[in-house]
Amino acid sequence: MISDKKFARELAGELLDINAVLLRPDNPFVWSSGWNSPIYCDNRLTILYPELRKKIAGKLSEIITDNYSHIDVVTGTATAGIPHTAWVADRLNKPMAYVRAKAKSYGMGNQIEGGVRKGESTVVIEDLISTGTSALSVVETLEFVGAKVDALLAIFTYGFDVSNEKIKEHNIPMHTLTDYATLVDVALEKDKIRHSDVAFLNDWRKRPDTWPGSE
Repeated sequence: MISDKKFARELAGELLDINAVLLRPDNPFVWSSGWNSPIYCDNRLTILYPELRKKIAGKLSEIITDNYSHIDVVTGTATAGIPHTAWVADRLNKPMAYVRAKAKSYGMGNQIEGGVRKGESTVVIEDLISTGTSALSVVETLEFVGAKVDALLAIFTYGFDVSNEKIKEHNIPMHTLTDYATLVDVALEKDKIRHSDVAFLNDWRKRPDTWPGSE
C-alpha cells in the first residue's frame, strides 16, 4: 500500500537518477531465479546519498509513528534492510534487531541479532519486495520466537500477484514507499523508456515467471 503518491513519484525519480533502478526492455537482466527481467533494482545504492537516505528513513519513520507507535522493536532484514532499519530506529529512539536468512554456523549461532523477545511487537523493514519469500521468512522467524509482527515496510515493491497474495495470507499490512507501476510512469516522463515499452514492461509484471525467456 502506498499512502503518499506524491512521495512515491519523487522517490521513483530519485531511484532512476542514481541508477538504483535500471530499465532495459531491449536487453533483459537474468535474475537468480532464472527469470528474464527488463528491470534491475539495487536499493543498496541509496546509502551512498545522505539526503536520499534521510528522506527514506524519514518517511518510514512517519509511517511507523502514524500507525505503529506502540511497537517495542524495529526489525530489519539482512543485509540490505539493515542500514535503513538502523536510521529509523535511531529517529524513533527504539531498539533495533535484524534477522539473518539462516542462523550462523559459528559463535552463538544467532539468526536474530539484537534480540526480539516473546510478546514484543515489531515491524519489519525490507529494501525490496519481489516474490515476498525472504520478507515472510523473516516474519515467520520472529513469530517462531513469540514476537508479534504488526507490519511489513519496504522501499520498493514490484507488485507481483504472488507476493501480494502471500502477504495477504499472513494477514500483515504492507506499506511501500514506491512501486513498479509508479516507476514505469515516472521513467516515461523522464524519457528513460519509450511509449512503446510501457505495455511490454506491464506485461512482464503480470507474468514474470512465464515471460519470454524466463525459466
